[in-house]
Amino acid sequence: MRVYIPSTLRLLGVACTAGEIGPAPLTAYAVTPALREWYAEGDNEELEYAAMTQAARASVGLLAADPGPARRRVVVAAEVSAVPPADGSVELGDARLELHVVIPWTTVAAVHLDAAGAEAVVGKAADLWDAAQNGDDDALFALDSCEGEDLLWYATQEVPDLLAAERSRGGVTGLS
Repeated sequence: MRVYIPSTLRLLGVACTAGEIGPAPLTAYAVTPALREWYAEGDNEELEYAAMTQAARASVGLLAADPGPARRRVVVAAEVSAVPPADGSVELGDARLELHVVIPWTTVAAVHLDAAGAEAVVGKAADLWDAAQNGDDDALFALDSCEGEDLLWYATQEVPDLLAAERSRGGVTGLS
């Protein structure tokens, strides 16, 4: 099953270097029964996009908690063999899962990343993350504005070069 794991450029660098995404438990997003029920008319591609969009939103929360990395959403798409069942507390339309495993880098299918031009929009949303979680309308608008920014697609073999380029522009800190 394809899962979408929210990340940041710094965390992506750590995972790429370590050869795994962890530690467990990991919050991931996938086409869950709750998502499928909410989007009853959606095909598999639309459901996958909805799950990835939720992961991208969660990436903003990671940026809010760690203001050091470049303010760009990162979503790692990986294939996992087993996904835990929902515990009954999931809301209709929710794609969120908790994985109790470390994800080997070899299972990563692709990385999705905002273009550098999205940093202002994403940065504003990250700065207002806490207010958005408390229902502030302006903060929610800033968070929703991120969805107007397209996530670029990178194959796993492109990630080391992507990270090197980001290090040279100062977008990834804390890694050698």
